[in-house]
Amino acid sequence: MKIHEKYILRCIELGKNGLGTTAPNPMVGCVILHEGKIIGEGFTSPFGGPHAEVNAINSVKNKDLLKKATLYVSLEPCSHHGKTPPCTDLILKCGIPRIVIGIQDPHSKVAGKGINMLKEEGREVIVPVLEEQCREHHKRFLTFHEKKRPYIILKWAESSDGYMAPKKSERAINPEPYWISNRYSRQLVHQWRTEEQAILVGTNTVLEDNPKLNPRTWQGKSPLRVVIDRHLKIPQNYNIYDQTADTLVFTQAKADLPKRKDIEFQEIDFSENVPSQICDHLHQRNVQSIIIEGGAETLKSFIEDNVWDEVRIFTGTSKLGDGIKAPEVGGIEVQRTNPGNDLLRILKND
Repeated sequence: MKIHEKYILRCIELGKNGLGTTAPNPMVGCVILHEGKIIGEGFTSPFGGPHAEVNAINSVKNKDLLKKATLYVSLEPCSHHGKTPPCTDLILKCGIPRIVIGIQDPHSKVAGKGINMLKEEGREVIVPVLEEQCREHHKRFLTFHEKKRPYIILKWAESSDGYMAPKKSERAINPEPYWISNRYSRQLVHQWRTEEQAILVGTNTVLEDNPKLNPRTWQGKSPLRVVIDRHLKIPQNYNIYDQTADTLVFTQAKADLPKRKDIEFQEIDFSENVPSQICDHLHQRNVQSIIIEGGAETLKSFIEDNVWDEVRIFTGTSKLGDGIKAPEVGGIEVQRTNPGNDLLRILKND
């Protein structure tokens, strides 16, 4: 492995520590090398805090070494003022002579400006390095800025014979949630909820399961709860209205909107493309990633419009014989694992 690739991989490894906390900032990793030895490392702090480059530079004990060091970073250093000063200014101030960058930042406020600023000041800049791996690592941030929508993860569990839930007549007899996946899979889903900014379900899922949509078996921040409720059928005493997490409801019932300070109601036109409208509004809210947990019709609407990036499908061991069919989806399988006796397949949109 080449030396630059080795340390960009370390940057990616470090950056993963920011998953679920840095958005809408990217989860960047940074390594500082001096004469073959790492003298500083850092990753992006939770949103509002220092960026990876700042944390890495601050971790260097002997700052004089920076004048002969190489700084590795998974994404182009920022060159604009936001909640924190530009990282390029600090890099220049410290006299770091060489900067190795995974990929260029597509954000309109950066987009090569940081690289040009460093070059104009006589610094050696090497970019890109491990572009494909860096793009995968920064997939949420890149999708948000390049496609102007969140990174969309579809998730469901299906029986071994391809059903998501029993038929409605059986649900009427036993209204309790029907678990197809095992407890290991369900805990993994709660972990995923802490890693993404939002989670979306449709009206029927809420009416049938009354979900909380929070990470009860994993420590972390609750995602924004997003609910599609065209006619405001969901009663006000259901869990989505319990004030334990921020909640956004997409509806067309403008005249009947409840007066709730803790809930945002967003009117959309259900005669038009609903997934597109949802994506546009979430983009305006700076939501960079969302898990769509169903049910079947909601999932199918995003699949049919080809508005998705990743699918995570659990297959349990039980057979239902009849019921609500799981969606059909294409894509490229990139991962296959076994949480307990379940099968988990992850597919990417090709």
